[in-house]
Amino acid sequence: MHIVIMGCGRVGAALAQNLEQQGHTVAVIDQDPTAFRRLGSGFGGRRVSGVGFDQDTLREAGIEDAGAFAAVSSGDNSNIIAARVAREMFGIENVAARIYDPRRAEVYQRLGIPTVATVRWTADQMLRRLLPSGAEPLWRDPSGAVQLAEVHTHESWIGQKISTLQEETGVRVAFLTRLGEAMLPTSQTVLQEGDLVHVMMRTEDIEKVEAAFAQGPDGGMG
Repeated sequence: MHIVIMGCGRVGAALAQNLEQQGHTVAVIDQDPTAFRRLGSGFGGRRVSGVGFDQDTLREAGIEDAGAFAAVSSGDNSNIIAARVAREMFGIENVAARIYDPRRAEVYQRLGIPTVATVRWTADQMLRRLLPSGAEPLWRDPSGAVQLAEVHTHESWIGQKISTLQEETGVRVAFLTRLGEAMLPTSQTVLQEGDLVHVMMRTEDIEKVEAAFAQGPDGGMG
């Protein structure tokens, strides 16, 4: 797949290098030509100097043949404008924009533009390390009705099957993180010490789910 990235800061450069290593072709756009130094001499993709939401600049980067577009510059407005141009003018379906203001991120998410709210993500991750309890949302659908969250699990759940956890808490386990690696469990997978449990649930049920996970087996959703 050909992928166009707007912004050659640390995130854009790392993303470009990672995608190229996976076998994709990549073009990176930045207004500052010196920013391309972050890509390193081994980067084989295109380096395009210009404004990332300018249609001619996007064409030079190969947007017409692209399967995805990422806007990760340092400006919220530029990222959103570029994402909208890529989607609405060039018909790119896989579009994502980095947004620093979490309030804006929610608005654009509802408009159908996938966003990564940098400040919120960082704050959430810090809180997760400082206060490892309850549920920490990782993703919400645009309507806010359903969410994916990492839920703190009482130690009494260790040794229980995923099927038991799901039946007694009313959630669907999406995946586990075990020893730093994500894994897709089956109904027969047994929880081990140190497992991080990521579940899909209705947002309105979050308090009940937290309580059920905190009470351990036989606590139920009530």
